[in-house]
Amino acid sequence: MIQQTDKQERGRSGHDQGHRRLQARPLPQDPEPTHEIRVPAVEPARPPAASERPVNGKPHHRNFHPEQDSLYAALDLGTNNCRLLVAQPTRPGQFRVVDAFSRIVRLGEGLGASGRLSDGAMQRSVEALRVCAAKIAARNIRRMRLIATEACRAAVNGEDFLGRVTAETGLELEIINRETEARLAVSGCASLIGREARSAVLFDIGGGSSEIAVLRIEGQRSPRLANHITHWTSLPVGVVTLSERHGGRHVTPEIFEDMVREVGGMLADFEAPPAEDLNGVDSGFHMIGTSGTVTTLAGVYLNLPRYDRRQVDGLWMSAEEVTAMQDRLVALDFEARAANPCIGPDRADLVLAGCAILEAIRRRFPASRMRVADRGLREGLLTEMMAADGVWRRSRPRPPFQRSK
Repeated sequence: MIQQTDKQERGRSGHDQGHRRLQARPLPQDPEPTHEIRVPAVEPARPPAASERPVNGKPHHRNFHPEQDSLYAALDLGTNNCRLLVAQPTRPGQFRVVDAFSRIVRLGEGLGASGRLSDGAMQRSVEALRVCAAKIAARNIRRMRLIATEACRAAVNGEDFLGRVTAETGLELEIINRETEARLAVSGCASLIGREARSAVLFDIGGGSSEIAVLRIEGQRSPRLANHITHWTSLPVGVVTLSERHGGRHVTPEIFEDMVREVGGMLADFEAPPAEDLNGVDSGFHMIGTSGTVTTLAGVYLNLPRYDRRQVDGLWMSAEEVTAMQDRLVALDFEARAANPCIGPDRADLVLAGCAILEAIRRRFPASRMRVADRGLREGLLTEMMAADGVWRRSRPRPPFQRSK
């Protein structure tokens, strides 16, 4: 039984009615469109939505050859970013990214104060989605799923905006609920949770909300790791909302601690097992972070001259290293943060709010180390669609007939 503490969660397949703030997960750069990602095969938990119907008139069937007409597209429109991946299945449980797009659109800018998506934010997002639509149209896509998260969930004009998106770009996006978002994040990052792990905490620090999932892996490990989620929550806070409330440009150590305490107060209501029950001697405990905050932190830690996903994704950082990097960023002024190649001016006002959310999570779930994931919802979407089509199944030859004696 999965437990959650979001009192406003409605559990509808589409979007929620309860008012929340914003959502997204800013990632530094999209992966190069030639790398291969290993993800575990999972089974979908629901029937295909309108936004993931087969495209180009191709019927959905389970038995086909991955090398033939097997491109899949996944789009995630969040509070801060618009991101697209186009991928082709390869070896069992893996796929090759053949095209990618990421643009900071700040769809949820000012949403916390007004409750509405602003004209400027919607225009920026539509322009980015036009690029995505062109990329999808240029390829022979077998199946796609296009989702929107917290900004469209929370805004009173969120549905109207998605109607405009369809009219102007031809793309039909669905607003997913918070539990689906948590499950997709786990599915996308599952291959980073080692076989030795008996428990894990995975978190996704977004632009307007932050999802946390607790996993207990007892007995046989399910191919769909999301089946091991025992507790989850969606906090009504993200890097955009927190920085708008406290100021993101000029952050003193005192302001940083105020942000940590605010998020810590929200986490106090999360009825998850205490850290000592998860992080035992033989637990193989994993703390996994998927967000622009943790990938940025890792890039700064590695002192990269330019963000490189290949060096960041899957990186382990000790608790001491994470603390040192947070302290280093707090000590920098806005201009110095903006000048860092792994942060840049677009995220310089958001990164410390993300670090404050991360610190609150670390205090709630102390761990000796943290693993960094530059993957998430899009990878989870791709994995579920490919698994549903059976692209990784291998037909077993029948044994030769033997006449019984």
